[in-house]
Amino acid sequence: MRIALQILLALAAAYLGVAYLILPRLWRHYEHQPALEQSPKLTLTGAGIPGDPLNVGLIGTREEVLAAFAAASWRIPAALGLRSDLDIAASVLDDRPDPTAPVSLLYLFGRPEDLAFEKEVGASAKQRHHVRFWRDDRLGNGQRPFWIGAASFDISVGISHRTGQITHHIAPDIDADRDLVLADLVAARQLVERYQVTGIGPTLDGRNGGGDRYFTDGELDVGVLIERGGARLEAPVLLANPEPVVFKSWLFSRLRPLLRD
Repeated sequence: MRIALQILLALAAAYLGVAYLILPRLWRHYEHQPALEQSPKLTLTGAGIPGDPLNVGLIGTREEVLAAFAAASWRIPAALGLRSDLDIAASVLDDRPDPTAPVSLLYLFGRPEDLAFEKEVGASAKQRHHVRFWRDDRLGNGQRPFWIGAASFDISVGISHRTGQITHHIAPDIDADRDLVLADLVAARQLVERYQVTGIGPTLDGRNGGGDRYFTDGELDVGVLIERGGARLEAPVLLANPEPVVFKSWLFSRLRPLLRD
């Protein structure tokens, strides 16, 4: 009985430590940009269904954002309309390129995205990397505009699991495209600094507006753009995460291959 009681007390202490000390610290680390603590974590579809998680941010003017993605060889999608809709349909059916195929609208702060960029993969618009951005200066550092965005990879065209409409389906590993966006901007020498804050938080089986599964370590990766165009010769300054977040990210990196399968 004494041994059983000791085991029970040890388990209770372990539970209290994990639930009230360790796990809360894995979820919250807004040291680098406290204004983001109360910001939205998800986009919405036009029907008000929760959409793609917000997982990337940029600090810079509109002109600096446009110049940075141009330097990184990302394209601006065409506006939605009959002509662009026909072009993307022909691209998918004929397996021919459409590097400026339109992206569907998602909503944040009561409005559709302010900017969007895409990077084509393969022979047609079935597959592409893309990211949408919304400007909200309240979330920034008070000096330059802040752009919060959602990056993901369109892997195929099909029917929405939620509405039955024709749509793109995304790959579940949305962290891969978040990382790609920042990596391409770094390679193009457009960032002077980058850091992470907590976004949606660790998610193993999320669902976006089309019902597509996604998983994420829950971090929102922020890049500070070089001012007034140009290129930076040095690698961007990387601000460190708190130790609990470093451990959480390491643990999640071990889970990603299993989650992909």
